[in-house]
Amino acid sequence: RKPVDLAEVADRAIDQARSEAVEKNVEIRGERSAAVVQGNGVLLERIALNLVQNAVRYNVAEDGWVEVTTSLQTGQALLVVSNTGPVVPAYEIDNLFEPFRRLRTERTGSDKGVGLGLSIARSVARAHGGRIIAEPR
Repeated sequence: RKPVDLAEVADRAIDQARSEAVEKNVEIRGERSAAVVQGNGVLLERIALNLVQNAVRYNVAEDGWVEVTTSLQTGQALLVVSNTGPVVPAYEIDNLFEPFRRLRTERTGSDKGVGLGLSIARSVARAHGGRIIAEPR
């Protein structure tokens, strides 16, 4: 494990997701400040990319936004991704992290992926001593 700045990880993930965001007319924004953790930079970048890509894909059809922030709060490094996508009902939140579980919405029409990304992301976060939480807006 090495020091990894989540702000840099988030910036690289945003760069990789930008073309899809432009195609969908989704703005990616947010303030990122240094938030250094010990970990595997490649795996942490995969988590960030999965979260950002999902936020772009599962968004309103046009003129949506994705906000990506990083910060340190009470000794915890945070990477927060939010969007203007449809609100996931509270009873479905835990299902988001189940392997092969996908929520298709008519508003987004997204059919990409097989439903493993969030499950893998949660496992990698746990292996790093972290966690991934989904909350409705």
